[in-house]
Amino acid sequence: MTERIVVVGAALFDGDRLLAARRSAPPELAGRWELPGGKVEPGETPEAALVRELHEELGVDAAPVAPVPGEWPLRPPYVLQVWTARLRPGSAAPKSLQDHDELRWLTRDELWDVPWLDQDIPAVQELAALWG
Repeated sequence: MTERIVVVGAALFDGDRLLAARRSAPPELAGRWELPGGKVEPGETPEAALVRELHEELGVDAAPVAPVPGEWPLRPPYVLQVWTARLRPGSAAPKSLQDHDELRWLTRDELWDVPWLDQDIPAVQELAALWG
């Protein structure tokens, strides 16, 4: 059995807005929106990976808040886990540093205004159910 690799996605909130990031690469994902994040490295906790990935991809200092219930399959051996997170006081505003060409803060009413990546949709649906 192949060992699974966890990809952590960030449901990064600022007040009542959720950050969505538009992929610029690879070509088959470009133009679709996702929750930012990335692979959990060996020996790293999902929370530590979340903080590291948000710093690398967006240049922010974020704090993990809580896991979103559930785990969603990506292409084998990857699975997606999502954590809610908030910017720490004094953090820079998010910027597209890696893999993204646009960022948008979405209110609850705007959540479905962007074309999410297929693999992120179940996680976003779970977030929507928990939100407010």
